[in-house]
Amino acid sequence: MHPYPKIHHLELFYYVAKHEGITAAVRHMPYGIQQPAVSGQVLQLERDLGVKLFNRRPFALTAEGAQLYALVAPFFSQLPDVAGKLRGEESQHLRIAAGGTVLATHLPQVFNDMRARFPKLRLTLRDSSVSQIGELLAAQEVDIAITIIDGSLPRSARSVELLRLPIVMLVPADSSVRSFKSLCRDDGSGGFEIDQPLISVGNNEPMSRQFQQELRKRGIRWDAHVEVSSLKLIQSYVAQGFGLGISVDIPGEEWIPEVRRIALPKFPPIVAGLVYTGQLKPIAATFLEIVKLRAAELRRK
Repeated sequence: MHPYPKIHHLELFYYVAKHEGITAAVRHMPYGIQQPAVSGQVLQLERDLGVKLFNRRPFALTAEGAQLYALVAPFFSQLPDVAGKLRGEESQHLRIAAGGTVLATHLPQVFNDMRARFPKLRLTLRDSSVSQIGELLAAQEVDIAITIIDGSLPRSARSVELLRLPIVMLVPADSSVRSFKSLCRDDGSGGFEIDQPLISVGNNEPMSRQFQQELRKRGIRWDAHVEVSSLKLIQSYVAQGFGLGISVDIPGEEWIPEVRRIALPKFPPIVAGLVYTGQLKPIAATFLEIVKLRAAELRRK
């Protein structure tokens, strides 16, 4: 049974194969090593594998050598880039997930502030729903997220509350509806129902879950007739007469003139905050502090 090849021997073979010979490989190695040492260790690799990897004069990979090079080249060729990222570039890279309004309205000023501290700031921004954000955090595809804080987030997630956002009902601007209470009708069994079509995000989204939970507490039945994927779409479909909508009053949200908001003061607000898993790298920790200051300004307004 042949022993497993040593990683260092595979690295030497990679340079020999890439530069087509031991002499050329020694000149291009990222650390000092003598030609006899390279020759001896590559011979040992061939003995361990039980195959000849290349012909010496003229240099040519054997079929087995070509197969091995195809296997190890992707790994060793990327090592310099990985090291560079770990040392410098990655420290300037910030990966953020948030909703579209937050990304478009609130974060540009935050990023302007951050560029003063991180001149080579590189951003990866993901316009994501709350359910998608939970998946991105669990897969460690983002460093930090701004989202609704609820029980659907990964158990390992840490959160920092930023704002409490009121739930509002959206009606067409010319609608005669003036209050939520006026919509409720006795359903004949001790409860209430609303016969107007409801436009909302899906039941897997925290806003919808929280709203429906509050309705059940009040003995009110109002199921969604039109289910959409974003708050922007709720406005659009309310304006076009498909029903009444439930949304969140987000600071900086652009409300179209064809839609009117009705406050629901007795409904519990949605809690928005920063969410992350593990230990924040310095650039993400800086982002967290700047966003907290921005949220404090919004609360004062």
